[in-house]
Amino acid sequence: MSENTTKADHLCVLVHGLWGNPSHLDYVVSALRERHDEDTVHILCAKNNSGNWTYDGIELGGERLAHEIEETLEKLDKNGQKIKKLSIIGYSLGGLVSRYAIGLLHAQGWLEKVEPVNFTTFASPHVGVRTPLKGIRGQIWNGLGPKTVSMSGQQLFMVDSFRNTGRPLLSVLADPESIFIQGLKKFRNRSVYANVVNDRTVVFYTSAISKTDPFKDLDNININYVEGYDQVIVDPGNYLLPTTPEEPEKAQSRWWKQLKTVVHGLPFWLLIILAVPPALTIFLANAAVQTFRSRQRIRLHSEGKNGLRFGRYKVPLLVQDVHHVMEEVFENVNARQEPSYLSSTEEDELSDSASEKGRTKVQNFPSVASSAGFEEPSNAYIRDEEHAIGHHHKLALTDDQFAIIDSLNAVGIRKYPVYIHNHRHSHAAIIVRVRKDGFDEGKIVMKHWLDNEFAI
Repeated sequence: MSENTTKADHLCVLVHGLWGNPSHLDYVVSALRERHDEDTVHILCAKNNSGNWTYDGIELGGERLAHEIEETLEKLDKNGQKIKKLSIIGYSLGGLVSRYAIGLLHAQGWLEKVEPVNFTTFASPHVGVRTPLKGIRGQIWNGLGPKTVSMSGQQLFMVDSFRNTGRPLLSVLADPESIFIQGLKKFRNRSVYANVVNDRTVVFYTSAISKTDPFKDLDNININYVEGYDQVIVDPGNYLLPTTPEEPEKAQSRWWKQLKTVVHGLPFWLLIILAVPPALTIFLANAAVQTFRSRQRIRLHSEGKNGLRFGRYKVPLLVQDVHHVMEEVFENVNARQEPSYLSSTEEDELSDSASEKGRTKVQNFPSVASSAGFEEPSNAYIRDEEHAIGHHHKLALTDDQFAIIDSLNAVGIRKYPVYIHNHRHSHAAIIVRVRKDGFDEGKIVMKHWLDNEFAI
């Protein structure tokens, strides 16, 4: 037995996001370690998809992650450390990569050898990153986006055809009869944390797996927070409280606060205006180079020439600096796009046809995955979410996106809206991606997660 072996029988895998690396999860690691020592939980910060390798898509990223988890389990076992429990935590794109890897681990029988305990994502785009817009603005924005991040961009905007199925990967990933959903259902705890404001990369509807955005008009709603978490975690059982008539003095105070926010933000917008042209040029040039390299890696991977034996993962699926600047530019451009909503007539038509379309899609897509242990989805959780949200018009999403939401909601996932007040970059603040002023509210998110969703 290796002298470095511990008694921990629980493996917790942390998965970073697009353009990320394991250091982005340093605070998550430290928060975990404060609660659970090395003899309780073994932490793996996945590294095989770091940096520009995140361009390569969710499928390839998921295969790399599954391989890294298997290697870790086998290495620990060889050293005399028997892992009995598995948790997987994904941040941003890492949440989707994690869901793909879970399907592969399930298909390889690993979820029978270890107990799947916790699955949590923070600010992950489960329904893609397409902006819900109608008309020419939507066509332009959603048409240009997929061209910037190689295969990952195509899959996130759902313009890909996964394995020539005619369906986007995200649709297959959420198919009720897929190995991915079957694997996800095996986890004892399933939860998502979603920013309600200032996450322009992964907006609320996609990280919270929701057809609506009840937090669109923050100034005119009364948010119901979970007690003890400093007005950061929104109550998952009842998002909003009744509003009360606003006093004139409060309305004037709010107007003055908004004006000061605009004035204080002028230097930032000036920086954006000056930085966009050179940064955009560098970013697009780098994107072209990285896309070319990514396609080469994908081709070598598919041909089995990359030095790793990934062929066994082709199982039947159904039964930095410039990057940081452009991330902020991308977020702020995206924030200028006001989402569109379905009309009442469109909502009625959607309700009448959605279930029939969903059944047709499943029937027309052959499944060879085992159905053993697969439970019939229940509408109880969906009713709970409707109570929490209240009535709001549905966003102008696609049929595929609505089907993804229905499928994931049927699995049963606890959803925690997160209100980061003190920093405009809530996508990074939610996990304290770096130690900086204004990100402290992310520590409260971690505390809530460890208090309520991370079981040993």
